Amino acid sequence: MISTGINPHLLKWSRERAGLTREDLTGKFKLNKWETGEAEPTLRQIEAFADAVHVPVGYLFLSEPPKESLPIPDFRTMHGQTVSRPSPDLIDTIHTCQERQSWYREFARVSQHSKHEFVGSATHDMSPSNVAARMRNTLDFEAKDRNECSSWTDALRLFIQKADRAGVLVMVGGVVMGNNHRSLDVSEFRGFALSDPFAPLVFINGSDTKAAQIFTLAHELAHIWLGSSALSNMGVKPTQSPLLKEEWCNKVAAEFLVPLDILGAELNNKESLPDTISRLARTFKVSTLVILRRLLDAEWIDRADFESCWDREIAQFQASDQNSGGGDFYRLTLSRVGHRFVSALVVSTLEGQTLYQDAFRMLGIKRVKTLKELGRKAGVVV
Repeated sequence: MISTGINPHLLKWSRERAGLTREDLTGKFKLNKWETGEAEPTLRQIEAFADAVHVPVGYLFLSEPPKESLPIPDFRTMHGQTVSRPSPDLIDTIHTCQERQSWYREFARVSQHSKHEFVGSATHDMSPSNVAARMRNTLDFEAKDRNECSSWTDALRLFIQKADRAGVLVMVGGVVMGNNHRSLDVSEFRGFALSDPFAPLVFINGSDTKAAQIFTLAHELAHIWLGSSALSNMGVKPTQSPLLKEEWCNKVAAEFLVPLDILGAELNNKESLPDTISRLARTFKVSTLVILRRLLDAEWIDRADFESCWDREIAQFQASDQNSGGGDFYRLTLSRVGHRFVSALVVSTLEGQTLYQDAFRMLGIKRVKTLKELGRKAGVVV
Protein backbone atom coordinates (compact mmCIF):
# COMPACT_ATOMS: atom_id res chain seq x y z
CA MET A 1 0.00 0.00 0.00
CA ILE A 2 1.28 3.46 -0.93
CA SER A 3 1.93 5.64 2.11
CA THR A 4 -0.36 8.65 2.36
CA GLY A 5 2.00 10.52 4.67
CA ILE A 6 -0.78 11.60 7.04
CA ASN A 7 0.33 13.13 10.32
CA PRO A 8 -1.58 11.22 13.07
CA HIS A 9 -1.77 14.44 15.10
CA LEU A 10 -3.83 16.03 12.30
CA LEU A 11 -6.37 13.21 12.57
CA LYS A 12 -6.77 13.74 16.30
CA TRP A 13 -6.91 17.52 15.89
CA SER A 14 -9.62 17.37 13.21
CA ARG A 15 -11.70 14.94 15.28
CA GLU A 16 -11.49 17.13 18.37
CA ARG A 17 -12.18 20.21 16.24
CA ALA A 18 -15.51 18.61 15.31
CA GLY A 19 -16.26 17.88 18.97
CA LEU A 20 -16.14 14.11 18.42
CA THR A 21 -14.59 11.26 20.40
CA ARG A 22 -13.06 8.08 18.99
CA GLU A 23 -16.16 6.25 20.20
CA ASP A 24 -18.37 8.55 18.11
CA LEU A 25 -16.66 7.24 14.99
CA THR A 26 -16.35 3.61 16.06
CA GLY A 27 -17.25 1.24 13.25
CA LYS A 28 -16.37 3.76 10.56
CA PHE A 29 -12.63 4.28 11.02
CA LYS A 30 -9.71 2.58 12.76
CA LEU A 31 -8.84 5.67 14.79
CA ASN A 32 -7.13 3.78 17.61
CA LYS A 33 -4.47 2.69 15.13
CA TRP A 34 -4.51 5.76 12.89
CA GLU A 35 -4.04 8.29 15.69
CA THR A 36 -1.19 6.29 17.25
CA GLY A 37 0.55 5.82 13.91
CA GLU A 38 0.22 2.02 13.97
CA ALA A 39 -1.64 2.12 10.67
CA GLU A 40 -2.34 4.61 7.88
CA PRO A 41 -5.68 5.31 6.20
CA THR A 42 -6.01 4.97 2.44
CA LEU A 43 -6.78 8.00 0.30
CA ARG A 44 -10.42 6.93 0.06
CA GLN A 45 -10.60 6.53 3.84
CA ILE A 46 -9.04 9.98 4.31
CA GLU A 47 -11.72 11.53 2.11
CA ALA A 48 -14.47 9.75 4.06
CA PHE A 49 -12.92 10.80 7.37
CA ALA A 50 -12.63 14.43 6.26
CA ASP A 51 -16.31 14.40 5.32
CA ALA A 52 -17.28 12.89 8.68
CA VAL A 53 -15.43 15.53 10.70
CA HIS A 54 -16.31 18.43 8.36
CA VAL A 55 -12.75 19.44 7.57
CA PRO A 56 -11.22 20.30 4.17
CA VAL A 57 -9.34 17.19 3.09
CA GLY A 58 -6.25 19.28 2.34
CA TYR A 59 -5.91 20.13 6.04
CA LEU A 60 -5.09 16.49 6.78
CA PHE A 61 -1.94 16.66 4.63
CA LEU A 62 -0.46 19.66 6.45
CA SER A 63 2.55 19.29 8.72
CA GLU A 64 0.66 20.86 11.63
CA PRO A 65 -2.89 22.09 12.35
CA PRO A 66 -3.75 25.41 10.70
CA LYS A 67 -4.52 28.42 12.86
CA GLU A 68 -8.17 29.02 12.11
CA SER A 69 -9.74 32.38 12.74
CA LEU A 70 -13.23 33.63 12.08
CA PRO A 71 -13.53 35.94 9.07
CA ILE A 72 -15.56 38.49 11.07
CA PRO A 73 -15.05 40.12 14.50
CA ASP A 74 -16.00 37.72 17.29
CA PHE A 75 -18.03 39.28 20.12
CA ARG A 76 -19.26 36.03 21.64
CA THR A 77 -18.99 35.56 25.37
CA MET A 78 -19.73 32.68 27.73
CA HIS A 79 -20.01 33.52 31.43
CA GLY A 80 -18.20 36.76 30.72
CA GLN A 81 -15.36 35.07 28.86
CA THR A 82 -14.68 35.03 25.14
CA VAL A 83 -15.24 31.73 23.31
CA SER A 84 -12.01 30.35 21.88
CA ARG A 85 -12.33 27.67 19.20
CA PRO A 86 -15.21 28.08 16.71
CA SER A 87 -16.92 24.87 15.61
CA PRO A 88 -16.82 23.64 11.99
CA ASP A 89 -20.59 24.21 11.90
CA LEU A 90 -20.18 27.90 12.72
CA ILE A 91 -17.27 28.37 10.30
CA ASP A 92 -19.13 26.66 7.45
CA THR A 93 -22.28 28.70 8.14
CA ILE A 94 -20.36 31.97 7.95
CA HIS A 95 -18.57 30.95 4.75
CA THR A 96 -21.87 29.87 3.16
CA CYS A 97 -23.46 33.22 3.98
CA GLN A 98 -20.41 35.08 2.69
CA GLU A 99 -20.69 33.23 -0.64
CA ARG A 100 -24.38 34.14 -0.90
CA GLN A 101 -23.64 37.74 0.02
CA SER A 102 -20.87 37.96 -2.56
CA TRP A 103 -23.21 36.64 -5.24
CA TYR A 104 -25.99 39.06 -4.30
CA ARG A 105 -23.57 42.02 -4.16
CA GLU A 106 -22.54 41.37 -7.76
CA PHE A 107 -26.17 40.83 -8.77
CA ALA A 108 -27.14 44.17 -7.20
CA ARG A 109 -24.33 46.00 -8.98
CA VAL A 110 -25.14 44.45 -12.37
CA SER A 111 -28.81 45.27 -11.82
CA GLN A 112 -27.75 48.86 -10.95
CA HIS A 113 -29.28 48.78 -7.49
CA SER A 114 -28.47 51.75 -5.27
CA LYS A 115 -26.51 51.40 -2.06
CA HIS A 116 -28.58 51.21 1.11
CA GLU A 117 -28.05 54.49 2.93
CA PHE A 118 -28.88 53.02 6.34
CA VAL A 119 -25.80 50.76 6.25
CA GLY A 120 -23.11 52.47 8.32
CA SER A 121 -25.34 55.48 9.03
CA ALA A 122 -24.83 55.25 12.81
CA THR A 123 -21.92 55.41 15.22
CA HIS A 124 -21.79 53.86 18.67
CA ASP A 125 -21.50 57.30 20.32
CA MET A 126 -24.98 58.16 19.01
CA SER A 127 -28.02 57.86 21.25
CA PRO A 128 -29.42 54.29 21.11
CA SER A 129 -32.98 55.69 21.23
CA ASN A 130 -32.25 57.90 18.21
CA VAL A 131 -30.84 55.01 16.18
CA ALA A 132 -33.72 52.73 17.23
CA ALA A 133 -36.18 55.34 15.96
CA ARG A 134 -34.33 55.49 12.63
CA MET A 135 -34.47 51.71 12.36
CA ARG A 136 -38.21 51.63 13.06
CA ASN A 137 -38.76 54.33 10.44
CA THR A 138 -36.67 52.57 7.78
CA LEU A 139 -38.31 49.20 8.39
CA ASP A 140 -41.79 50.69 8.91
CA PHE A 141 -42.12 48.40 11.92
CA GLU A 142 -43.61 49.68 15.16
CA ALA A 143 -44.48 48.06 18.47
CA LYS A 144 -48.18 48.10 17.55
CA ASP A 145 -47.46 45.94 14.51
CA ARG A 146 -46.14 43.17 16.75
CA ASN A 147 -48.97 43.67 19.25
CA GLU A 148 -51.41 42.86 16.45
CA CYS A 149 -49.64 39.56 15.73
CA SER A 150 -51.25 36.49 17.27
CA SER A 151 -47.95 34.85 18.25
CA TRP A 152 -44.21 35.34 18.53
CA THR A 153 -43.81 33.22 15.38
CA ASP A 154 -46.04 35.60 13.41
CA ALA A 155 -44.20 38.61 14.87
CA LEU A 156 -40.83 37.17 13.86
CA ARG A 157 -42.11 36.40 10.37
CA LEU A 158 -43.41 39.98 9.99
CA PHE A 159 -40.15 41.42 11.34
CA ILE A 160 -38.14 39.41 8.80
CA GLN A 161 -40.46 40.52 5.98
CA LYS A 162 -40.00 44.17 6.96
CA ALA A 163 -36.20 43.83 7.04
CA ASP A 164 -36.23 41.95 3.73
CA ARG A 165 -38.28 44.67 2.03
CA ALA A 166 -35.90 47.31 3.37
CA GLY A 167 -33.04 45.52 1.62
CA VAL A 168 -31.54 43.26 4.28
CA LEU A 169 -30.82 39.63 3.42
CA VAL A 170 -32.21 37.78 6.45
CA MET A 171 -31.38 34.09 6.76
CA VAL A 172 -32.57 31.80 9.56
CA GLY A 173 -31.27 28.29 10.11
CA GLY A 174 -30.88 25.74 12.88
CA VAL A 175 -28.64 23.39 10.89
CA VAL A 176 -25.77 23.72 8.40
CA MET A 177 -27.06 23.93 4.80
CA GLY A 178 -30.16 21.86 5.58
CA ASN A 179 -28.07 18.99 7.03
CA ASN A 180 -30.11 17.80 10.02
CA HIS A 181 -27.05 16.00 11.39
CA ARG A 182 -25.26 19.32 11.88
CA SER A 183 -27.33 21.34 14.34
CA LEU A 184 -26.22 24.87 15.24
CA ASP A 185 -25.56 25.33 18.94
CA VAL A 186 -27.27 28.34 20.54
CA SER A 187 -24.68 28.34 23.32
CA GLU A 188 -22.00 28.98 20.67
CA PHE A 189 -23.71 31.83 18.83
CA ARG A 190 -27.11 33.42 18.33
CA GLY A 191 -26.48 35.30 15.13
CA PHE A 192 -24.13 37.40 13.04
CA ALA A 193 -24.18 40.39 10.74
CA LEU A 194 -22.27 40.80 7.47
CA SER A 195 -22.29 44.49 6.61
CA ASP A 196 -22.28 45.62 2.98
CA PRO A 197 -23.90 48.68 1.35
CA PHE A 198 -25.37 46.57 -1.48
CA ALA A 199 -26.02 43.30 0.35
CA PRO A 200 -26.34 43.68 4.14
CA LEU A 201 -26.91 40.21 5.60
CA VAL A 202 -28.13 38.96 8.97
CA PHE A 203 -28.06 35.31 9.99
CA ILE A 204 -30.15 34.11 12.94
CA ASN A 205 -29.62 30.81 14.73
CA GLY A 206 -32.98 29.13 14.21
CA SER A 207 -32.36 26.70 17.06
CA ASP A 208 -33.15 29.52 19.48
CA THR A 209 -36.63 30.41 20.74
CA LYS A 210 -38.75 32.69 18.55
CA ALA A 211 -38.65 35.43 21.19
CA ALA A 212 -34.85 35.21 21.31
CA GLN A 213 -34.64 35.30 17.50
CA ILE A 214 -36.63 38.56 17.49
CA PHE A 215 -34.07 40.18 19.81
CA THR A 216 -31.15 38.72 17.83
CA LEU A 217 -32.51 40.19 14.60
CA ALA A 218 -32.86 43.62 16.21
CA HIS A 219 -29.33 43.36 17.67
CA GLU A 220 -27.75 42.34 14.36
CA LEU A 221 -29.63 45.10 12.52
CA ALA A 222 -28.00 47.56 14.92
CA HIS A 223 -24.65 46.19 13.69
CA ILE A 224 -25.79 46.81 10.10
CA TRP A 225 -26.65 50.41 11.01
CA LEU A 226 -23.13 50.70 12.44
CA GLY A 227 -21.73 49.23 9.24
CA SER A 228 -19.92 46.53 11.21
CA SER A 229 -19.80 42.80 10.63
CA ALA A 230 -19.91 40.83 13.87
CA LEU A 231 -20.59 37.46 15.48
CA SER A 232 -22.71 37.74 18.62
CA ASN A 233 -23.85 35.73 21.60
CA MET A 234 -23.89 38.30 24.37
CA GLY A 235 -27.47 37.90 25.59
CA VAL A 236 -30.01 40.43 26.84
CA LYS A 237 -28.82 41.13 30.39
CA PRO A 238 -27.26 44.59 30.97
CA THR A 239 -23.55 44.18 31.65
CA GLN A 240 -20.42 46.16 32.35
CA SER A 241 -18.77 44.31 29.49
CA PRO A 242 -15.69 45.85 27.86
CA LEU A 243 -17.40 45.02 24.56
CA LEU A 244 -18.94 48.48 24.36
CA LYS A 245 -20.18 48.06 20.79
CA GLU A 246 -22.11 44.92 21.78
CA GLU A 247 -23.77 46.55 24.75
CA TRP A 248 -24.64 49.57 22.57
CA CYS A 249 -26.29 47.23 20.03
CA ASN A 250 -28.21 45.61 22.88
CA LYS A 251 -29.47 49.02 23.99
CA VAL A 252 -30.57 49.85 20.44
CA ALA A 253 -32.32 46.49 20.11
CA ALA A 254 -34.11 46.89 23.45
CA GLU A 255 -35.30 50.41 22.59
CA PHE A 256 -36.28 49.33 19.07
CA LEU A 257 -38.47 46.53 20.41
CA VAL A 258 -39.75 48.15 23.62
CA PRO A 259 -39.60 51.96 23.38
CA LEU A 260 -39.51 53.48 26.88
CA ASP A 261 -42.21 56.04 26.10
CA ILE A 262 -44.64 53.32 25.03
CA LEU A 263 -43.60 51.06 27.90
CA GLY A 264 -44.36 53.82 30.43
CA ALA A 265 -47.94 54.07 29.23
CA GLU A 266 -48.38 50.31 29.72
CA LEU A 267 -47.26 50.17 33.37
CA ASN A 268 -49.74 49.58 36.17
CA ASN A 269 -48.67 49.97 39.80
CA LYS A 270 -51.54 47.76 40.99
CA GLU A 271 -50.34 44.78 38.97
CA SER A 272 -47.90 42.23 40.36
CA LEU A 273 -44.42 42.10 38.83
CA PRO A 274 -44.84 38.56 37.37
CA ASP A 275 -48.17 39.55 35.80
CA THR A 276 -46.63 42.75 34.42
CA ILE A 277 -43.72 40.89 32.86
CA SER A 278 -45.98 38.26 31.30
CA ARG A 279 -48.47 40.79 29.93
CA LEU A 280 -45.85 43.08 28.45
CA ALA A 281 -44.01 40.16 26.82
CA ARG A 282 -47.25 39.28 25.02
CA THR A 283 -47.92 42.91 24.11
CA PHE A 284 -44.49 43.62 22.61
CA LYS A 285 -43.87 40.01 21.42
CA VAL A 286 -40.48 39.82 23.06
CA SER A 287 -39.05 37.56 25.75
CA THR A 288 -39.74 38.16 29.43
CA LEU A 289 -35.99 38.80 29.74
CA VAL A 290 -36.23 41.81 27.42
CA ILE A 291 -39.18 43.14 29.43
CA LEU A 292 -37.29 42.67 32.68
CA ARG A 293 -34.35 44.61 31.27
CA ARG A 294 -36.63 47.43 30.09
CA LEU A 295 -38.34 47.68 33.48
CA LEU A 296 -34.88 48.20 34.96
CA ASP A 297 -34.05 50.78 32.29
CA ALA A 298 -37.30 52.60 33.09
CA GLU A 299 -36.43 52.50 36.82
CA TRP A 300 -39.75 50.82 37.48
CA ILE A 301 -37.82 48.14 39.41
CA ASP A 302 -34.49 48.41 41.20
CA ARG A 303 -31.43 46.27 40.64
CA ALA A 304 -32.25 44.00 43.57
CA ASP A 305 -35.70 43.19 42.14
CA PHE A 306 -34.14 42.71 38.72
CA GLU A 307 -31.56 40.21 39.96
CA SER A 308 -34.09 38.28 42.04
CA CYS A 309 -36.32 37.81 38.97
CA TRP A 310 -33.60 37.12 36.43
CA ASP A 311 -32.78 33.48 37.26
CA ARG A 312 -36.45 32.53 37.41
CA GLU A 313 -37.14 34.11 34.03
CA ILE A 314 -34.05 32.47 32.53
CA ALA A 315 -35.36 29.03 33.50
CA GLN A 316 -38.80 29.74 32.03
CA PHE A 317 -37.32 31.33 28.93
CA GLN A 318 -35.16 28.30 28.15
CA ALA A 319 -38.09 25.92 28.55
CA SER A 320 -40.58 27.82 26.38
CA ASP A 321 -41.28 28.26 22.66
CA GLN A 322 -38.38 26.17 21.39
CA ASN A 323 -38.09 25.91 17.66
CA SER A 324 -39.36 22.45 16.73
CA GLY A 325 -38.05 22.39 13.15
CA GLY A 326 -39.71 20.37 10.43
CA GLY A 327 -42.55 21.62 8.27
CA ASP A 328 -42.91 22.53 4.61
CA PHE A 329 -39.62 22.21 2.70
CA TYR A 330 -40.15 25.30 0.55
CA ARG A 331 -41.17 27.53 3.44
CA LEU A 332 -38.15 26.33 5.43
CA THR A 333 -35.83 26.97 2.48
CA LEU A 334 -37.22 30.49 1.98
CA SER A 335 -36.64 31.12 5.70
CA ARG A 336 -33.18 29.54 5.69
CA VAL A 337 -31.90 31.36 2.60
CA GLY A 338 -34.13 34.44 2.61
CA HIS A 339 -36.94 35.58 0.31
CA ARG A 340 -34.94 38.41 -1.28
CA PHE A 341 -31.97 36.15 -2.02
CA VAL A 342 -34.05 33.26 -3.37
CA SER A 343 -36.05 35.57 -5.64
CA ALA A 344 -32.93 37.13 -7.15
CA LEU A 345 -31.07 33.84 -7.55
CA VAL A 346 -33.98 31.97 -9.17
CA VAL A 347 -34.61 34.74 -11.71
CA SER A 348 -30.91 35.10 -12.49
CA THR A 349 -30.54 31.34 -12.98
CA LEU A 350 -33.62 30.92 -15.18
CA GLU A 351 -32.44 33.87 -17.30
CA GLY A 352 -29.08 32.15 -17.82
CA GLN A 353 -26.99 34.65 -15.88
CA THR A 354 -26.09 32.18 -13.10
CA LEU A 355 -25.07 28.53 -13.55
CA TYR A 356 -27.54 25.97 -12.24
CA GLN A 357 -24.80 24.19 -10.34
CA ASP A 358 -23.94 27.42 -8.51
CA ALA A 359 -27.59 28.07 -7.68
CA PHE A 360 -28.05 24.50 -6.45
CA ARG A 361 -25.02 24.81 -4.16
CA MET A 362 -26.10 28.12 -2.63
CA LEU A 363 -29.68 26.92 -2.12
CA GLY A 364 -28.79 23.43 -0.96
CA ILE A 365 -30.95 21.72 -3.62
CA LYS A 366 -30.29 19.34 -6.54
CA ARG A 367 -33.09 19.64 -9.10
CA VAL A 368 -34.36 22.20 -11.59
CA LYS A 369 -37.93 21.32 -10.59
CA THR A 370 -37.15 22.29 -6.99
CA LEU A 371 -35.60 25.57 -8.13
CA LYS A 372 -38.69 26.49 -10.14
CA GLU A 373 -41.03 25.57 -7.30
CA LEU A 374 -39.00 27.76 -4.95
CA GLY A 375 -39.45 30.53 -7.50
CA ARG A 376 -43.20 29.98 -7.48
CA LYS A 377 -43.33 30.06 -3.70
CA ALA A 378 -41.30 33.29 -3.77
CA GLY A 379 -43.69 34.79 -6.33
CA VAL A 380 -41.15 35.26 -9.14
CA VAL A 381 -42.14 32.26 -11.31
CA VAL A 382 -45.60 31.72 -12.72
